[in-house]
Amino acid sequence: MDAIRKLLEHETAGDPVSGLKWTRKTTQKVADELKSLGIRVGRTTVGRLLKKMKYSLKVNQKKIGAGKDPDRNEQFEYISRQRKLAAAKGIAVISVDTKKKEMVGRFKNPGAAWRQQAHWVNDHDFRSAAKGMAVPYGIYDIEANRGFVCVGTSYDTPEFAVECIVKWWRDEGRRRYPDTADVLILADGGGSNGSRCRLWKSALQQKLCDRFGVSVTVAHYPPGASKWNPIEHRLFSEIGKNWAGEPLLSYETIVKFARTTKTTTGLKVRSRLVAKQYKKGIRISDERMKQLNMTTHDRLPKWNYTLRPILEGS
Repeated sequence: MDAIRKLLEHETAGDPVSGLKWTRKTTQKVADELKSLGIRVGRTTVGRLLKKMKYSLKVNQKKIGAGKDPDRNEQFEYISRQRKLAAAKGIAVISVDTKKKEMVGRFKNPGAAWRQQAHWVNDHDFRSAAKGMAVPYGIYDIEANRGFVCVGTSYDTPEFAVECIVKWWRDEGRRRYPDTADVLILADGGGSNGSRCRLWKSALQQKLCDRFGVSVTVAHYPPGASKWNPIEHRLFSEIGKNWAGEPLLSYETIVKFARTTKTTTGLKVRSRLVAKQYKKGIRISDERMKQLNMTTHDRLPKWNYTLRPILEGS
């Protein structure tokens, strides 16, 4: 199964809630690639092994609206090459995203847990009855299999997203990767870390690149492809399993459940509360954008770019 897992490493998507995974490769293609490695198995055996690895057969469902980007598959392939190149050079590769916002209080949480008595929760999920909204922003270190989750109490803004990444780099990243000053970030195409978001790019420049001397390459997944982002099925789904059936009574409860998430494959998670209040609607001028030390890639520049530190006096 290790050989199959390695073959599918960059070809796997997953549901952050159920934990189910799927791949674009057919069982015959997997069998053919294993054969080239000297492992002779048939597609039936591959299918059986995939089930043991919690992959699931999926049928086509008419749920995608018109306008699928024609560069989608090319970007998948480009991200795969970027990941392999970064891993070979010992560069940190992190997958980032915001998990579903959670109402804080005595509300029903999907799932079930073994206990003698059921938790009593509110019969209606009224926002007005919540103590607040928790905004979990996650950073998943792919090579190290480590998660870092900031639980915000304010808005999911680009500034919040970048400051969470900064906290990860300051507390973990630079210690785990002392021989490099480069980071590859895999992010969704929208939201607080969207490919068109000016504040996201400006904050990365100011708060991470310039402050810590880090060069940041960002590769965005195409629109509608968020489930291919590794953090969804490698971190968020595991956190969801850990707090399944448990009311999220307080922000501290959410931090605790995130922090105590573990898997048999070695996943460990650190978590912290971020009580800072963030403003929405901050605009970045054209002049500020011209000041960024940003280079777009030749391949699909709308989704791929690198930000480098601006040296003093330059």
